[in-house]
Amino acid sequence: MTSEPFTPELRSERLVLSAYAASDESDFVALFQDEAVGRWFGDGVRSAEADRALFARLFGIVYAEARFPVWAVRHEGRYAGHAEIKPSPEPWLDGHEIVYGLSRSSWGLGLGTELARLLTDHGHRTLGLAEVHATVDALNTPSIAVLKRLGFTQGREVREDDGSTTLQFTSRAADWPT
Repeated sequence: MTSEPFTPELRSERLVLSAYAASDESDFVALFQDEAVGRWFGDGVRSAEADRALFARLFGIVYAEARFPVWAVRHEGRYAGHAEIKPSPEPWLDGHEIVYGLSRSSWGLGLGTELARLLTDHGHRTLGLAEVHATVDALNTPSIAVLKRLGFTQGREVREDDGSTTLQFTSRAADWPT
């Protein structure tokens, strides 16, 4: 089953976002298994088996049921990360949020800003979202800097059960550059 139109190909100056292919599984698992990257996703690094099961759910549930767009991020033709726009699973956040992560080899090149801009623009312009949210661990300063650079404003601070703090950021379509 095709993932279009829920996962259309997106392009920026240096990035191509496309639906995952079965051949991306090892790159996906490696990204989520890298402690420096995976710790910022959901509940953090899990087992490789759990990440393979998550990858399978992309095809068996997310794409098959057209739930929300999920992309493999490529830079110079190589897998560079993961991205999605989805209804927020947080009970305190009504709306859609962007989720993204880049492999360590892609850090320091400005690709995070380019990726978050591409996702936010798609959310506002294509999906018609009045607000696009992002939730970020308060210790993830690079991601916070990306969101602030793009004009996201900080909202709620949520204390998690493990003692960490999650920050909520919002981009409003009315403030998004045309």
